[in-house]
Amino acid sequence: MRIAGLFAVLAASTAPDALVSSAQAQGINGTDINFQASPDAQLLLTANELVFNQDTQTVIATGAVQVDYDGYRMVARRLEYHQRTGRLKAYGDIEMIEPDGNIIYAQELDVTDDFGDGFVNALRIERPDNTRIVADSAQRFDGERTTLNNGVYTACEICEEDPSKPPLWQIKARRVTQDGKTKTIRLEGAQFELFGRPIAYLPFLVVPDHTVKRKSGFLIPSFSYSKQLGAKVGVPYYFALNPHYDLTVTVSGYTRQGFLGEAEFRQQFESGKHVLKIAGIHQLSPNAFDAGTVDAGVDNRGMIASRGEFQINPRWTFGWDVMVQSDNSFSNTYDIGGYNEITETSQIYLTGLSGRNFFDLRGFYFDIQSTNPASTDEEEQPIVHPSLDYTRIFDRPVAGGELTFNSNLLSLTRDEAEIDAANDKYPGVEGTSTRLTTELEWKRTIVTDQGLLITPIAAARGDLYYLDVDAPMGYTGPFTTQTTPARGLLTAGVEARYPIQIATASVSHVVEPIGQIFARNDEQLAGGLPNEDAQSFVFDASTLFERDKFSGYDRMEGGTRANLGVRYTGTFRNGVSLRGIFGQSYQIAGLNSFATPDLVNVGAFSGLETDRSDFVGSVGVDLPNGFSMTAEGRFDETSFNLERSDVGVSYSGKIISTAFAHTTVKPQPGYGSTTSRNELKGAASIQFTEYWKAFGSVSYDIENKFMADNTIGFGYADECFAITLSYTQQRDADEAIDWSVGAKISLRTLGDVNFGSASLDGFLNNN
Repeated sequence: MRIAGLFAVLAASTAPDALVSSAQAQGINGTDINFQASPDAQLLLTANELVFNQDTQTVIATGAVQVDYDGYRMVARRLEYHQRTGRLKAYGDIEMIEPDGNIIYAQELDVTDDFGDGFVNALRIERPDNTRIVADSAQRFDGERTTLNNGVYTACEICEEDPSKPPLWQIKARRVTQDGKTKTIRLEGAQFELFGRPIAYLPFLVVPDHTVKRKSGFLIPSFSYSKQLGAKVGVPYYFALNPHYDLTVTVSGYTRQGFLGEAEFRQQFESGKHVLKIAGIHQLSPNAFDAGTVDAGVDNRGMIASRGEFQINPRWTFGWDVMVQSDNSFSNTYDIGGYNEITETSQIYLTGLSGRNFFDLRGFYFDIQSTNPASTDEEEQPIVHPSLDYTRIFDRPVAGGELTFNSNLLSLTRDEAEIDAANDKYPGVEGTSTRLTTELEWKRTIVTDQGLLITPIAAARGDLYYLDVDAPMGYTGPFTTQTTPARGLLTAGVEARYPIQIATASVSHVVEPIGQIFARNDEQLAGGLPNEDAQSFVFDASTLFERDKFSGYDRMEGGTRANLGVRYTGTFRNGVSLRGIFGQSYQIAGLNSFATPDLVNVGAFSGLETDRSDFVGSVGVDLPNGFSMTAEGRFDETSFNLERSDVGVSYSGKIISTAFAHTTVKPQPGYGSTTSRNELKGAASIQFTEYWKAFGSVSYDIENKFMADNTIGFGYADECFAITLSYTQQRDADEAIDWSVGAKISLRTLGDVNFGSASLDGFLNNN
């Protein structure tokens, strides 16, 4: 509240000897008096009249008094200094600006010249963060304590049309005491007012003052409700143990399950930080959960997690994020912050980045949080030990071109095979598999006199495996029985591009025909090796000109293939821009890797499984008014029927913002999709007044004619207060409905209060 700063500068600007000697030297009616107040600061006093009364030892400045001292500036109608009593008094429309931007207003000030004691009347403070403090009076005692009487604090602006109108929210206190020794502010008789009405009262409250960056004390509580847990109130307490580490302990009371304890210990080191989190509960009513679930089968539950990151040097970073819990669903059921997702990934990593070189070494464990005690989802996930990626782009050209070295090591163990029998897919095999991949690529771009860009490309890749796995039961495709299989791929290719620019005074067009051809040997052991990182694949305009279109290292594109297409960009003077790509890919010779089966049939119905691929294209437009649209499609190579489409439309304006996406995919039975996908997703918000807005989102399954989820909400936000209310419905294909509501209140400078629930279906059905 910086009251001390006011007293300090006024007292410091009243060194008696300097003030009297300067007044005598300049004369009774001097108007611009400069004198040295201290060895390090100059004081400037300006007034219409300056009088020194030798009998009473009083200096009086009147009329447009201005004081400028060491970054502080003050104006008043009258300023008096009484040398015998050592007191400084200022009167009338006092205004002072502190170096940090605080603006202090008062009508009367009385302070000793050592600023140990003082009094100020009708005080008002405006701070740079747009917060305000008002008090009837303020007093300072012993140079340590400052007391405000009938103080008011708010972060809201005062109504210009009616200054007497109360702000949206404010905190009032009968007495506010700032203690310089304990660095605390004590509020007595404090009440919180909303729209001028008191809604909360505290007999006293102690908070740290502005000089304290961290202070032990209670934080804002949280609230929620769920059917199995009941109503929840969480009360956190913060311990400022040391400048380098602290602790937050939260006790949450659930009406149905008892008390949940959480503790989070954070420590900052010179080179990084570490966070340790623990939580636990003794459930009072396990039978409140559905019978046969993990939640209903245990009384004592808990978790422990550790997260750290350390900068070894400017190039290398080491870290981890691991979590262990008593059962498969504790952190998700009790919504433990940072560890409540269905799939929680524990990892340890070492990364390095230097220039154009990159190194990343990681190990993973996937914790699948499920309430089904018979679930084997977690056992079907791999334990990765480790995954290594290394890329080096050589600084010096080789034969005039760029040389790049890539290496990937993947070693993992899976306790149980992951099988999707309904779709005849086998995403994971049981056992341990290790693969080491190294690849060297060279390319150089040559520009001819005619503007043709020719890029020759050469690459060599080798893979070495160690397999101790079981072939998945029921799989009829090719699968190797070798323990240490190896494979290699040599590539020679060339890319040609010929950008053609057509420009006028109002528009610029660039049309760029592109052709590529890559000659390679066939993919060895195609489809007969475990496929862990190349299972997802979409052939579209973004992958048309990729040398290897697979998404990972476990599959490689072999044979001789050509890619042909055209790229277009257009820029108009009115701010409109257009872009587009269209083309096709051709398997000229050798084995088509996308036509060979593997454990997940990654290439089936992709559009690349035939010698002549489907056509792919994309178009986009951006308008200066905030509207943009993109459309991508894949079309059958013979009938030109639409096989897949993705359309996105968005608009961002001052009043309305929208974004919609529509996806259509025909059945891909060989890839595990036996029905068409036809989905519409959208979101929009409308700012219908300066402070109020409405928002909503929807996800609709057009093929099955049901709304997967929808959300609607309203929000209010001004300079000091914000509130958001939302309501969400989620449905599955069987029309089972899950409801949830949420609310968030934000008071600027005070914090947020969240109200929400993971599931309110039981509450709504019983009321």
